[in-house]
Amino acid sequence: MNLAIVLTASVFAANANADQTISDFTLSSHRGVDWSLDSVADSKLVVVAFLGTECPLARLYGPRLSELQNRYQAKDVAFVGIDANTQDSMTEISAYVARHKITFPMLKDVGNRVADQFKAERTPEVFLLDQNRTVRYRGRVDDQYLVGRSRDKVRRKDLAIAIDELLAGKDVSVAATEAIGCHIGRVRKTEPHGDVTWSNQIVRIFNKSCVECHRSGEIAPFQLEKYDDVIGWEDTILEVIADNRMPPWFANPKHGTFSNDARLSPEEKQLIRTWVKNGMPQGNAADLPEPPKFVKGWRMPKADQVIKVREEAFEIPADGIVDYQYFTVDPGWKEDKFVTAVEARPDNVAVVHHIIAYIVPAGSEDRKTQDRRMLVGYAPGSTPQVLDNGTAIHIPAGSKLVFEMHYTPNGTKQKDLSYIGVKFTDKSNVKKLLRGAAVLNTKFEIPAGAANHKVEADFRLKSDQMLIEMSPHMHLRGKSFRYEAFYPDGTHEILLDVPNYDFNWQLTYELAEPKRLPKGTRIHCTAIFDNSKHNLVNPDPGSSVTWGDQSSEEMMIGFLSGVDADPITTETAVSGD
Repeated sequence: MNLAIVLTASVFAANANADQTISDFTLSSHRGVDWSLDSVADSKLVVVAFLGTECPLARLYGPRLSELQNRYQAKDVAFVGIDANTQDSMTEISAYVARHKITFPMLKDVGNRVADQFKAERTPEVFLLDQNRTVRYRGRVDDQYLVGRSRDKVRRKDLAIAIDELLAGKDVSVAATEAIGCHIGRVRKTEPHGDVTWSNQIVRIFNKSCVECHRSGEIAPFQLEKYDDVIGWEDTILEVIADNRMPPWFANPKHGTFSNDARLSPEEKQLIRTWVKNGMPQGNAADLPEPPKFVKGWRMPKADQVIKVREEAFEIPADGIVDYQYFTVDPGWKEDKFVTAVEARPDNVAVVHHIIAYIVPAGSEDRKTQDRRMLVGYAPGSTPQVLDNGTAIHIPAGSKLVFEMHYTPNGTKQKDLSYIGVKFTDKSNVKKLLRGAAVLNTKFEIPAGAANHKVEADFRLKSDQMLIEMSPHMHLRGKSFRYEAFYPDGTHEILLDVPNYDFNWQLTYELAEPKRLPKGTRIHCTAIFDNSKHNLVNPDPGSSVTWGDQSSEEMMIGFLSGVDADPITTETAVSGD
């Protein structure tokens, strides 16, 4: 799952906790044993970490905090974790401890009493107490993760630095930082009331826009299928919909109409806000709609061939950044193939962010060849490519497949062996070919420090086409992307504008109605890159950047696909200029 789903931040003044002394408290641990602050009275320092069982960042930082405990326990620094989420049970806390190998006590803060004393807001959020139990540092563990984004590596180990400074008898140089993560799910104090209820309105919004990913077994970190699933997540939900980070959608509404537009309407957002303000009434169970049905396994017709991304499963570490992995596979296609359905399936949905399967022509051993074409992709919420009415994808004999895999660690070591399924038809059944194209520029160089560097590329159509979908692709320095059509009659229009490109989401924008593009139309793509220090996820603002596969390098590709406007013979060329 992409961490952008729920990462949020609290901002406070650097002296927000100056001179705040924490009084003794006693809470029960996940093992049923009482733990009190006085029980570590002899410790020089105490680290109190507020955590949650489902927040993706809390999953990542639990093991990091255990590593810090192991490093500092010989120096009389005690660590304790507190779960104040109303939605987390003792059973779930115990599972979290076991799964992520937590080595410090984990306590349950029923009713948020201790969280309120600390004024804790997020998970994870850490507090460093001195010998007098005065808060000397609060905020993040380190700076790898930002709101909706992540760096390739840690730049400042804030908590460790603060501990070292206090142990050395110094003042803490940075006493407070932003806490990045999910809101603590506090007990609500408003008695449920009003006509806007879960059963009558809210569940329908979530079923339409959220449950595809936020359900059991899928990539989202928590479920939103039932009323009880939502309790405790309401503040995080309000924040991400207010920021337009959820559901993920980045197209400028002024240009184009798309069938997979995931945005919530203003009316839907207001209903959710009203419902939360009114105490989240459940309503009458008789008003509940039928739950959406999701197909397990294949969503395409039965595959004629299943192709794995590699022979053996790939191992994903518990945390950190995993660069794109590229696996070349020979599917054994000795003759031309005509594909009518293809679907990419993640083996391990918890860690597979996206899959792209490229067709690489015979004779090319270079996976980076400009002749490669996208066959199918997977990202959360994506659907299989299923063609009908005599339409097919033409794959020349001898072609190989290159799989681009983007993995996102989730706090525990994982394995993945994803795959695609392909269904074929006979050449005689083909009336139209689905044309895939890549509008790309591989010869750019983005100067060090450049905040708005423009890279452009063109592609000209050889025949009349019906455009179906577009998918822009850049890496961490990607800022915006635009598709324009320049027609033979001298007119032009914007087909797709993505003013705030997000590397974490590899979205395909599917037109509500196929758009006719006459022969000779020039598709012009413009990408803007931010290689400055103001781009907080920029791996190296001091270096120029060129084309490359890894996220520390850059790409500029405007994928698009469409069908021939008129019936053709299968001997017709399958790509443009």
